[in-house]
Amino acid sequence: MLQERIRAAAAARTPLRPRGSGSKDFYGNETRGEVLDTRRHTGIVSYEPTELVVTARCGTPLAELEGELARHGQMLAFEPPRFSPQATLGGCVAAGLSGPRRAAAGAVRDFVLGARLLDGAGRDLVFGGQVMKNVAGYDLSRLLAGSLGTLGVILEVSLKVLPCPVAERTLRLDMDELRALEAMNRWAGQPLPISATAWAAGVLSVRLSGAETAVNAAATRIGGEGLDVAQSAAFWSDLREQADPFFAGGAPLWRLSLPAAAPALALPGLQLIEWGGALRWWKADAPLSDVRAAAEKMGGHATLFRGGDRAAGVFHPLPPVLAKLHRGLKAAFDPSGILSPGRMYVEF
Repeated sequence: MLQERIRAAAAARTPLRPRGSGSKDFYGNETRGEVLDTRRHTGIVSYEPTELVVTARCGTPLAELEGELARHGQMLAFEPPRFSPQATLGGCVAAGLSGPRRAAAGAVRDFVLGARLLDGAGRDLVFGGQVMKNVAGYDLSRLLAGSLGTLGVILEVSLKVLPCPVAERTLRLDMDELRALEAMNRWAGQPLPISATAWAAGVLSVRLSGAETAVNAAATRIGGEGLDVAQSAAFWSDLREQADPFFAGGAPLWRLSLPAAAPALALPGLQLIEWGGALRWWKADAPLSDVRAAAEKMGGHATLFRGGDRAAGVFHPLPPVLAKLHRGLKAAFDPSGILSPGRMYVEF
């Protein structure tokens, strides 16, 4: 039983590592502690399509959950990457990663309505609710998104879901990085149904989603070459799951979060730009200090997403005030410090 394992570990000060399928073990600092397997805690607890809310247990496979939503014409609008057919809902929320639609629809945390978790003392805690109007404890639920198991073991999550778009089209335009950034920022200020953008190797891909008339009008306005339905679905799926050829190979992969209007980065190596310019994937074996200095200069931060030398920490160092808040949250949720120690920052 999960609760008994946590209580025993807290008493013995034995580190634990909450884990579903392990599809995102690569993300974050080195994993430590005995595995606390959550995959047996599975199943959709409640789902009312007319209310646009689903509640499911942590071990529920994402594929199963998204399949059930699709049968009702609905989706997880933040398009969480799976990185494995066995990826679970708990891992999805704990990693806090969003896919190509994030800039248009919102991030994982924006869809979390409520959660149930076991904290580092084995206490069974419930935050938020199962309806969009229930905001009690809403911010505490959102804290779990991206916490990588450092605050508690997510038992259940209630998520807002959205209808699938009636129509979608993907356009391809040949343009260099500067022109692509300018175009994405210009379009962001216009009433266009853009649900995703991606630029790499001189080609800008633009996905339009919404009512068919709006999608067709926007396609005429933007121009470019259209992909067929199968090509479009495959491209965005490959981008979401990092199966696109850009992500192949063993070079360190950096994830730079910047203001969308930030100019082109003067860095060597290969880049892929998403989210209207706000997410820059960068592949190169460069000094950590150079990458983070470049991100800070643009008003953003850099994460070593895959590969590379992780000894100095994967995530961008926190400012003192934020570091103090993180330590306080860790102490409140996990007073014995047993849950995924060092996974986010080595000091906690």
